[in-house]
Amino acid sequence: MPTDPLLLTGDVTDATARLVRTAAGFDATDLAAPSLLPGWTRGHVLAHLCRNADGFVNLLTSARTGEQIPMYASAQARDADIEAGASRPPEEHLDDLRRSADRFAEAVAAMPVSAWAATVETRRGPWPAALLVWGRLRELEIHHVDLAAAYRPADWSPTFGHRLLHEVATGFGDRDDAPSMVLRFDGAGHELVVGERAGAPVVTGPAAELAAWLTGRSTGTALTVSPDGDLPRPPEWI
Repeated sequence: MPTDPLLLTGDVTDATARLVRTAAGFDATDLAAPSLLPGWTRGHVLAHLCRNADGFVNLLTSARTGEQIPMYASAQARDADIEAGASRPPEEHLDDLRRSADRFAEAVAAMPVSAWAATVETRRGPWPAALLVWGRLRELEIHHVDLAAAYRPADWSPTFGHRLLHEVATGFGDRDDAPSMVLRFDGAGHELVVGERAGAPVVTGPAAELAAWLTGRSTGTALTVSPDGDLPRPPEWI
């Protein structure tokens, strides 16, 4: 998957369209049903995706103007907005999804080339502005799975699955709470190593399934481990 943010805008548009099609099939009962995220209904997930789009608009505006604009006013405000939006009627969710996606697209289109070199302040610390479009795509694809509505990691594009896997595995490599493991994805000519290779179990499967397992979106039933035994227990992905 390319790293140029402008080359990823089409992927964001397509991912948004898929999400909207799924959301358009929900009635009020569907929206109140549990998502894959503990304590969140499907309505919570959709409300989060809307406010997340606006949070990325804030960061894009910060990169473009040089003004220090946080992604969210505060952690408490973010949580309150999600809670307030979770129980809305289906038509309000759909309208918000479409409008917030349009605002994100407009903010990307307004970025001059030089602004992509800026650094912005996300919830988890500084981030290159050039990664913001990827960040939005990642939110859309992962949380679409979280809706528990027939969209699965196997539906991710191969390029998305590979990039997510590399990103998550690299992040785990910097953490003391991640177990050592060798990740071998089907059809690939190389491996990803987390921790120390010596004595580490080899976990094999499709890149998307490995990424889903590492991010807590799969129990890993599609994966194999060698030598035979239980899969390692990856830490919570944050």
